[in-house]
Amino acid sequence: MSDENTGSTGEIQLDNGVFRVTRWTIQPNGVIPMHKHEYEYVVIPMVTDAMHVRNSDGTSIVADLEAGVSYTRAAGSEHEVSNPDGTDDIVFVEVERL
Repeated sequence: MSDENTGSTGEIQLDNGVFRVTRWTIQPNGVIPMHKHEYEYVVIPMVTDAMHVRNSDGTSIVADLEAGVSYTRAAGSEHEVSNPDGTDDIVFVEVERL
């Protein structure tokens, strides 16, 4: 999944019906458009950086990422993720429990 207009790319590395593993790259000034997570998921950052998260309710946060330090989110999360002030790509692996 890539969209040159958004500056983000999602590469599905594994989908075995139990887990789906996607490697995401967000280029500087890129965005993963608003989306809803249907499944609980884990994020494994591949870089130490910060990304911006805008939630569907209009709130936003800056999420500090540390390479190799994972975190999880519940199913139903709905947000947009961006790299508006970045000079480097933000890269993370997302593991969804299907």
